[in-house]
Amino acid sequence: MADAPIYDLRGLKCPLPVLKTRRRMADLGPGDELIVETSDPLAGIDIPHFCHEDGHTLLAQERLDGGHRFHIRKGGPSV
Repeated sequence: MADAPIYDLRGLKCPLPVLKTRRRMADLGPGDELIVETSDPLAGIDIPHFCHEDGHTLLAQERLDGGHRFHIRKGGPSV
């Protein structure tokens, strides 16, 4: 988990965390990982749903003080 870059989206409200995560994931290769940190309470529902819909793997999800952290692995044909 320590090797994955952290994408800090704290302070953004729905739907921006999902939209920005989708854009960032598009720049990654299959199997690449990203850690997303958010403060939006709806991200706890929205990010896992996004991962499922877009074919990514949610490796870990944890609640932080005032937010969430998601560890995502990009899906794709070679994963």
